[in-house]
Amino acid sequence: MNASLPKNTKIISYTFAFILIIIMVTASVIMKDPEVILPEIAAMAIAMWVYRDAGWIRQPSKIFIAPSVTAGIGFAVNQFNISYLGKVILTLILIMLFLRIIKSNLAPSIATGLLPLVMNSVEWTFMLSVFFFAFILMLGVLTLGLNKGIEKKVRIQYKYMNVFLLFNFIWIGLIWIVGFPQLAVIPPVLVVVYEVLQKPMYNGKMAVKQVVSLTISATVGSFLYFTIDSWIIITILSLILMLILLRIVGIRLPAVYAFPLIPFVFPEEIVAKLPIAAFIASVFFFGSVLAYKKLEKIPRSKINQVNE
Repeated sequence: MNASLPKNTKIISYTFAFILIIIMVTASVIMKDPEVILPEIAAMAIAMWVYRDAGWIRQPSKIFIAPSVTAGIGFAVNQFNISYLGKVILTLILIMLFLRIIKSNLAPSIATGLLPLVMNSVEWTFMLSVFFFAFILMLGVLTLGLNKGIEKKVRIQYKYMNVFLLFNFIWIGLIWIVGFPQLAVIPPVLVVVYEVLQKPMYNGKMAVKQVVSLTISATVGSFLYFTIDSWIIITILSLILMLILLRIVGIRLPAVYAFPLIPFVFPEEIVAKLPIAAFIASVFFFGSVLAYKKLEKIPRSKINQVNE
């Protein structure tokens, strides 16, 4: 939570973010079309309107452009007649190339790009939903001037895009070996992994908090999905529970707001496996980031001595 914001402003910000998320789910229910639901929009609403994360709002135009284009990439790749894992690998590479071209580190663009594969999206309502909600998020940032005073350009460490791809390729290989290809993509986890890779400092305490928070979030989402019939009620309850969860754990992690919406768009047989999958994926990815960050801190001279 942005501690610099007055309490009333925080309450209003949360209210508008929650309303947007509920409207999205309600529209899906009314239209009887799950492709209207974009779990990452929940994370973006919280990160941009409530936390006012500089990394997500410094270039408002990209709030609309980046997720829209990556969603288009994923939607197009999903039409190819290749295996699911092949689609995932190709989409990840194209997303990283696109983000490098536009010089953006907007992590939720990864989730919107992979979502069409997870949903097996074939209807244009998915793309229209991305356009609409991304535009609303951008409009909110511009209208309230949330990006004022934030440096528009920041140095991007492009090497971490390659590291991110490497971690994903290893994970995809492991998932292929155990025979659960549908679990190759868990968008909320990947978004957080990409973000922490870009951070100069990362430690085990933060990794543990993130693993715990994401696992609980996935568990709550799956439990509510199988016990309550109303998607709208599930959404309202999950938003409240995630707010409480993050206050208890003591971190800002917008991705936990996306996880409870994942069961609405994942194949039902995968939803039951989501909590354990979220835990294993989180341990693998955040453990890999920790190991890489520690390796980075070792002077190159010592590494050369070991190799000799």
